[in-house]
Amino acid sequence: MKPDYSHLTPHTADLLDGTYANRISAIREERWITYPRASRCLELLDSLLTRPRTTRMPSIAVYADSGMGKTMLMERFQRANPSAFNASKRQLIAPVVAMQMSSHPTERRFYSQLLHTIGVPFTPRSTLVELEIQALRNLKRMDVKLLMLDEVHNLLAGSAKEQRVLLNLLRYLSNELQLSLVCLGVAEAREAVSGDVQLARRFEEFPLTRWQGDEEFQDMIVAIVRHLPLKLKSHISARALRHVLQITDGLTAQIFKMFNDMALDAIKSGKECISDENIEAWRPSERYQPAFA
Repeated sequence: MKPDYSHLTPHTADLLDGTYANRISAIREERWITYPRASRCLELLDSLLTRPRTTRMPSIAVYADSGMGKTMLMERFQRANPSAFNASKRQLIAPVVAMQMSSHPTERRFYSQLLHTIGVPFTPRSTLVELEIQALRNLKRMDVKLLMLDEVHNLLAGSAKEQRVLLNLLRYLSNELQLSLVCLGVAEAREAVSGDVQLARRFEEFPLTRWQGDEEFQDMIVAIVRHLPLKLKSHISARALRHVLQITDGLTAQIFKMFNDMALDAIKSGKECISDENIEAWRPSERYQPAFA
């Protein structure tokens, strides 16, 4: 009689036919786990991507504490909308371009980094105007519809004048290329974007607040557990879930790390499930840094 693995997703259940080492590797490797809050954010990004192009395109600002999964969301969306070569036009089409703002961004550094991100060679001695023209020409040729900027709070590292210049630059790019901006950063990013009133009005805010003991949090835990290759169903009480929030400070990265740790211990010990006792006994460790979403 075939074992009942209905507590797992079909893909995760298939891992149970593999070796011990494969299951351990599956827990440690980078993976995407869909949960309601992440799905809502991705739906918003999809809506921006499919909107008809206008001069003043709406944009989204995703604000969250470090460890809440902003970068994973960005990478997930970019993977779902990859670049593709158009043979008839003999050109690369990239609907989504994503980059991380440098620690101290300037106008020249921004354009240089943007050109590097889209794989366009440039001469370091080029003037700022030449870099700008080259960036605009290539972004238009690639039909970029969404420009995603991670760590946008780094704008605050510059002087007030440098901040104004960069915000004007972002507004200009959005207008000229009819593209939407997606800015991701910690709470201070709101202060950076609000430095340009016209630009700030275009942004819909999507805060990724720390997890609370509500139904949404429970749904995420269910999603996590269904992706852990354990042979037995885990039973976790409401009291244990409150302890999860307390010990992880409600941070997505810490929650995923906690459950990855407990799943590894469950496999190694032969217990094959996670219980309230495991949750109570767990303590943060630096054995490895698991991937999270």
